[in-house]
Amino acid sequence: MFTALVILLYALQFAIILRVLLRPALLPTVRLGWVMVIALVPFLGILLYIFFGEIRLARTKAHRITLVRQRFADLMAHGPADMAAPDGMVRPAFATGQATSGFPPVPGNRAVMLPEGDAQLDDLLAEIEGATQSVHIVFYIWLPDGLGTRLAEAVARAARRGVAVRILVDDLGSRPLIRSPLWPMMEKAGVRLARAFPLGNFAINVLFQRLDLRNHRKIAVVDNRVTWCGSRNAADAAFAPKARFGPWVDILMRVEGPLVRQMQAVFLQDWLLYAEGDDHLSDLVAAPQASIPGGFIGQVIATGPDQSVTGLSDTMCAMLFAAQERVLVTTPYYIPDQQTQAAICAAALRGVAVTMILPARNDNWIVGAASESHYNELLDCGVRLHAFRPGLLHSKILTVDGRLALIGSTNMDRRSFNLNYENSMLIDSVPITTALDAVQSGYTARSSEITLAQVQAWSVLRRIRNNSIALGEPLL
Repeated sequence: MFTALVILLYALQFAIILRVLLRPALLPTVRLGWVMVIALVPFLGILLYIFFGEIRLARTKAHRITLVRQRFADLMAHGPADMAAPDGMVRPAFATGQATSGFPPVPGNRAVMLPEGDAQLDDLLAEIEGATQSVHIVFYIWLPDGLGTRLAEAVARAARRGVAVRILVDDLGSRPLIRSPLWPMMEKAGVRLARAFPLGNFAINVLFQRLDLRNHRKIAVVDNRVTWCGSRNAADAAFAPKARFGPWVDILMRVEGPLVRQMQAVFLQDWLLYAEGDDHLSDLVAAPQASIPGGFIGQVIATGPDQSVTGLSDTMCAMLFAAQERVLVTTPYYIPDQQTQAAICAAALRGVAVTMILPARNDNWIVGAASESHYNELLDCGVRLHAFRPGLLHSKILTVDGRLALIGSTNMDRRSFNLNYENSMLIDSVPITTALDAVQSGYTARSSEITLAQVQAWSVLRRIRNNSIALGEPLL
């Protein structure tokens, strides 16, 4: 019996390794990593590969995704002719963004930066109170805390007065809300509710779908007129589940103009994957959006494992390659793919002033250690690193030459690049980029600089820990 089990294990091991070797479009480093894990730790390696080795969706869900994506692609292609033609250094970034999620750059937009802290969502709450037609919201994390309760009560009031309210939350990230009295309260008030990637039965789900796929987006659209883009979840800045890392510091912008149509399309595509009977909603993105005179050119970039071959890292690299003077990066989680790390280092080596701002203490020690494994190379190439001290810096910002900016839900890590469903906004605007640079300057003022000497003085054990954990990066 024992001999038969051993033979079966080796046969399964060989079959899985063969599958890894036959998979198309897999980076050699990723392929090598999986082969080594499966070969060196056969039973555990096989289980890890089954759970996390391939990005797969349930067949019925994958079919529905294909139909919904194609439908919206057709709508956007035949919608209002409001496309822009970006010039000069920004053109490659917008072209890459369009190749990623299909949205063209559009002119005539206006944005306002919202204050840091718990007042950041006051503007959204005020617009919900005045909504007359629709409120559409998706959040990765929505907690039943002070701010989360205010938001739940606001959408419930809107629904009671006849506004069409649709709420989509990630089933894992917003689990506390779903299990709280606020969830049935909203439903009773007439709010339409849906859960992205429902957890369901683990034993069944693992057979058909990768378990760690998540909807990490943060989108709100009110009356098809105004939207918000940034890193903020529906939770207090104190963030009770991880209060010892707080306050969480986020970025959020209010946006009006044709970009609202693109954000609406992203929300509706997600909504139609999990809610039935709302097929008529696609008409919302067919309606023209008024351009604001003198408004900036922008583009929504929605990413996810089923949406495109390219990802947001390609857009980031296009921005970095175009940089001539300065680059500012803010990200809470830095586990880059090879091309992003190389693009940052290349910019610094050719004389671009590159500054990166990261949290001094990460809420995930594994991610923090993997991030630290890249510090030596970054500093050696001339990148300036700053460790943000008062809380966890959760903003995601990339600005180039005081003109081009990218903000949204996407971290500069492999999970955001390859696994999560994310939304970001690419902006060609000197005033907006200048404002974002000012925000990041405020972050550096509350940070301490990390020097090459400090990193080289780390203990041998710390360096071994960091580099050992980083070995697993290609397998994400």
